[in-house]
Amino acid sequence: MEYRIGMIVEGKITGIQSYGAFVTLKDNTQGLIHISECRHGFVDDIHKYLKVNQMVKVRIIDIDEYTQKISLSLRCLEKNSNDLDKLGTKVRCEHKHYWTSRHVDAGFKPISERLNTWITEAMIDMSK
Repeated sequence: MEYRIGMIVEGKITGIQSYGAFVTLKDNTQGLIHISECRHGFVDDIHKYLKVNQMVKVRIIDIDEYTQKISLSLRCLEKNSNDLDKLGTKVRCEHKHYWTSRHVDAGFKPISERLNTWITEAMIDMSK
């Protein structure tokens, strides 16, 4: 299955650590629910909310294009983005977005192209 950011998928909790829970998706792909993505508000102990072998529905919030690591969220599904909060304003799921692209394969080339210039500039500054 090809996973995409924003998809809602179902999986099984296979392991829990202090920082998050590991989830196996349908095709044995692993994902992680970071402790901050378990629910809105402070989570002091992830074991209070999740158990091993528990089936969960989660949203994919990031996929690392190079390592294929998948970040998952339960928090995003607590309230639908179309729901209204008590004040009548829209509730949104806020996240940091990591923009990666499988089409960009620059690697360390930009650094290696500039390295000699940086070394030369540093040597000139040191000699002053």
